[in-house]
Amino acid sequence: MPKPTHLHDSDAVLQYLAEARKFRTQEEIATLLGVNARQVRRWEARENEPPPYLTYSLQQMLPLDSHVDVDAKDAPFTFIDLFAGIGGIRQAFNSIGGHCVFTSEWDTYAQKTYFHNYPRSHAIDGDITKIAAEDIPDHDVLLAGFPCQPFSIAGVSKKNALGRAHGFNDETQGTLFFDICRIIEEKKPRAFLLENVKNLTSHDKGRTFDVIKRALDQLGYKMSYRVIDGAHFVPQHRERILIVGFRNDLAIDFDLHALALPPKGEHKLGSILHKTDGTEPYLPWDDNAYFDHKKKKPLDKYTLTDNLWTYLQNYAAKHKAQGNGFGFGLVTKESVTRTLSARYYKDGSEILVSQGKTKNPRRLTPRECARLMGFPDDFKIPVSDTRAYKQFGNSVVVDVMTHVAKAMLPHLSNEKIKKFTLNKIAA
Repeated sequence: MPKPTHLHDSDAVLQYLAEARKFRTQEEIATLLGVNARQVRRWEARENEPPPYLTYSLQQMLPLDSHVDVDAKDAPFTFIDLFAGIGGIRQAFNSIGGHCVFTSEWDTYAQKTYFHNYPRSHAIDGDITKIAAEDIPDHDVLLAGFPCQPFSIAGVSKKNALGRAHGFNDETQGTLFFDICRIIEEKKPRAFLLENVKNLTSHDKGRTFDVIKRALDQLGYKMSYRVIDGAHFVPQHRERILIVGFRNDLAIDFDLHALALPPKGEHKLGSILHKTDGTEPYLPWDDNAYFDHKKKKPLDKYTLTDNLWTYLQNYAAKHKAQGNGFGFGLVTKESVTRTLSARYYKDGSEILVSQGKTKNPRRLTPRECARLMGFPDDFKIPVSDTRAYKQFGNSVVVDVMTHVAKAMLPHLSNEKIKKFTLNKIAA
């Protein structure tokens, strides 16, 4: 298989195309890419260059039995993806050379999106609470964007009254964080990266986070945590807490607060919006689902109806009169948006793109939401708009995760990491 190359290297596309042709016909490749066979023949004949964003799609056509074992063996580290959603955290750790050996996600629609984007992979397991820890493959890193849940203190209080010691089993039982703990206890990965909402530290008056810190300490890990705003990387304010831990015996001093971040506000909304000047790339997997390439504009269905726009304006005026800050978020190409939420499908009120004074504003399209979250244009969206809005609203900013993943990389294994890093630098 060709060596991984930078996404924008057109030679890489042709390398992967040549490799894919060993296993598939031109017609099959054309169908999977959403183009005609004549176009594939032109690429192979070097009559014109294939778009750089096809690299990943061509990679996914390579057969499982020929390449996955090699990838796992040669990868600098392995990881598991828990509460995986649509694979935002996996995007980041894949990009630095990691190999995913296990995925768990219970939502069937998220599974569909995940599988469309990682077809050369293992099966996706559903309910993590039903999977024995010993049945999960060994791994170097555990990744989890876990739900925020309160912990019951009844059993702990009773043990305290009796003077008995208690551990993570007592404090976290019945929550999904417990499943993270039992997997860590069984598999003892080198490291973990956990992601959650900003207010995790204050949830349930701080008790939730106290239990999390205590449990991870009892499991033998030194942790560091930090709230990072996605606006350092994308035109969206999205504050999330990241918790990184390394096993104590590794004696790794990792401090998220020492991680330098690029300035906020340098990325503007215009960078992710559909281009109406004729430069919007045609994506075969989207076709004209979101953008009319002939008319060079987003589909009319994303523009708010008169009734909805009137309602939102009246709602905002009412709350403003009452001294509340509730209302819609009208943005332009120069804006940094509010947080994209899973409820965006309802009315899109938190991020409405201005279309001038004579036209109602519009929602972001699902492709623009993907870009706002840092997903590349070759990320497939195989679900309805409603599902897509929910999925991106529940996901992570991929660029934030990649930044942290790169900082973790030197500590994720030993000689394999050094060799892999040197090879990447040499390339």
